[in-house]
Amino acid sequence: MTIADLRKEYRLAALDEHDVDPDPFVQFRRWFDEARAADVLEPNAMTLATADAERRPSARIVLLKEVDATGFVFYTNYESRKGRELAANARAALCFWWGELERQVRIAGRVEMVDRETSRAYWDSRPLRSRLGAVASAQSREIASRAELERIFAQVEAQYPHEGPPLPAVWGGYRVVPEEIEFWQGRESRLHDRVRYANDTSRWTIARLSP
Repeated sequence: MTIADLRKEYRLAALDEHDVDPDPFVQFRRWFDEARAADVLEPNAMTLATADAERRPSARIVLLKEVDATGFVFYTNYESRKGRELAANARAALCFWWGELERQVRIAGRVEMVDRETSRAYWDSRPLRSRLGAVASAQSREIASRAELERIFAQVEAQYPHEGPPLPAVWGGYRVVPEEIEFWQGRESRLHDRVRYANDTSRWTIARLSP
């Protein structure tokens, strides 16, 4: 079997634009809770797509850490590749894939930094070794070897043996403020259901899209 021969029919559910919640954040939480109940591996894992000043795109998996009516929050090093790209072009797209439910959610919008108090509260809630690792890593920069990384980690660990390091100036949260959210449900014959919410600054409008 070749890669081109790999295919699956989606038959688990349907999605009707008349049945979704008028609020896309409520609809997202409903699907997110169902993904958790279905034991999806890391249901908060999402693809984050950014682009630099020359519009060259890049994408990676990050973890959603908060969602409310203001947007979708993740945390990272501001000097990482995604951080540098967001500094140059403060727009991004997110994509959740919950294969066990044959569902996808796509989100696009502008990006803003989370305030330092919120970032500090999340930083302090992280496991100690995760905080040590964030300090030890000059994220996205070249490094000579794994041994060098572990040497730096050991130095940081020795420096902060108990309470751990404070929030670094180069680390914190971003919020994706959506202008568009699309819910996708796989269906047979590739006639998938797609329901898009679009924000015209005053209210969300809902439309069905052709698959």
